[in-house]
Amino acid sequence: MKWAWIPPRPATALLSDTFRTPGFANPSLFPPPAPSECFTVNGADYRGAQNHTSPDGRGQPCLYWNQTQKHAYNTAKYPNGEWGLGSHNACRNPDGDVQPWCYVLETEEGIYWKYCDIPSCHMPGYIGCFLDSGNPPALSGSSGTSSKLTIQVCIRYCRKRGYKFAGVEAGCACFCGSEGDLRWAQPVGAVECDQVCFGKASELCGGDGRIGVYDVSVGACQGNFSAPSGVIYSPDFPDDYGPDSNCSWVLRPPGSSAVELRFQIFEIRDPNDRLELRDGRSRRLLAQFDGHHRPGPALLLPTDVLFLSFRSDQLLHAQGFAVAYRGEWELFLRGPLARREWGLVLAALLPSGSRQHCSTLSHLRPVSLRRTCLFVQKKSGGLPGSFSSAAGPRCRCQCLGGEAWAVAYRHTGVLICSRHPRPLPGSDDETVSDCTCLCHSYENLAPSSQSSLKSLLSPS
Repeated sequence: MKWAWIPPRPATALLSDTFRTPGFANPSLFPPPAPSECFTVNGADYRGAQNHTSPDGRGQPCLYWNQTQKHAYNTAKYPNGEWGLGSHNACRNPDGDVQPWCYVLETEEGIYWKYCDIPSCHMPGYIGCFLDSGNPPALSGSSGTSSKLTIQVCIRYCRKRGYKFAGVEAGCACFCGSEGDLRWAQPVGAVECDQVCFGKASELCGGDGRIGVYDVSVGACQGNFSAPSGVIYSPDFPDDYGPDSNCSWVLRPPGSSAVELRFQIFEIRDPNDRLELRDGRSRRLLAQFDGHHRPGPALLLPTDVLFLSFRSDQLLHAQGFAVAYRGEWELFLRGPLARREWGLVLAALLPSGSRQHCSTLSHLRPVSLRRTCLFVQKKSGGLPGSFSSAAGPRCRCQCLGGEAWAVAYRHTGVLICSRHPRPLPGSDDETVSDCTCLCHSYENLAPSSQSSLKSLLSPS
């Protein structure tokens, strides 16, 4: 049996539902956290590579999960990659403990497993575990107790009362407060907030004299995000999202020309529960995902304002999603700009027998792409991946009478128009036809893949 001994801690009295004056807020008290590898409090979703009980190779080395046959968790018992187990020795959390751990001995004599100290495994929005002696309390705002307490029950309670933070303690107590409350709070190890929530056994609600503190933005049904990067959680996260959800969020990363999304968690089962991504200015649909169409791990969308909306029906609810975002500037260095992971990839077809070359834009400036035309660069017969710089007719294909969508795949630009182009006044057909333009509505493109895009643009 896997168990851990925690030293005894002083008990604290649970406070009744009374009101206290919130503390003063200090925006610089909690700077933006470093990129995280975990988006659940206990690191159950950790899939990183740390294989020692402490970072940077310190601590004890972990045993391989395919060599732990004498223990409860191994690849023979769970051969399909459940909980991230596999032929590796990285830290994992297959039993829903308070944080990732690993086996350090082959037999169950003595201390045969240990927690892993993983600094990068910290859920955004979870402030941490703190000592709470009750005099004064760690969070000095409203408080209450509930036999059905979950993390989100407490967060909603504090959010409705205008507080910045929500804290859960002893499995059944909820406290609210502001940034000033935590100025002198004493942080303790995550393993000390180890008591299950009375309302949901799979969640942890602090401990005796220990309070787990969250930002109330976690699981909010709406929000405006103007930071360069951040995380959006589905409504009521980490609880399951509820029936008839209708939520929306707006992202405006400052100074960016595109938004990169990385889906860290996506647990939606019902095909009628849908997440839509739209251009925040034109409301053009960029992508949509549901219980049958899942996103890939990363998505780059060509807009400086991104609008997200999520709707659910009354059936088959699940945990939802956690999506990290950040603003992007150098678009042409980061692969296809917009794609639907379940089918649509913007692709370019280059004529194999063309002998002429288009002069191209000398620099792709990061500008709004709603009316940006990028040109195809035709490859030379020289070194693989090189492009001809020989003089030739200028590329004069343009998008006329419709919006342009642009794809930038490393050094290759592809022009995609909403309708067929026509020659410019005073131009000849040869000059225009020399430009390779894919001029169809992006909704009608045939399914492709990034690998096929690479092959289409590879030298013959």
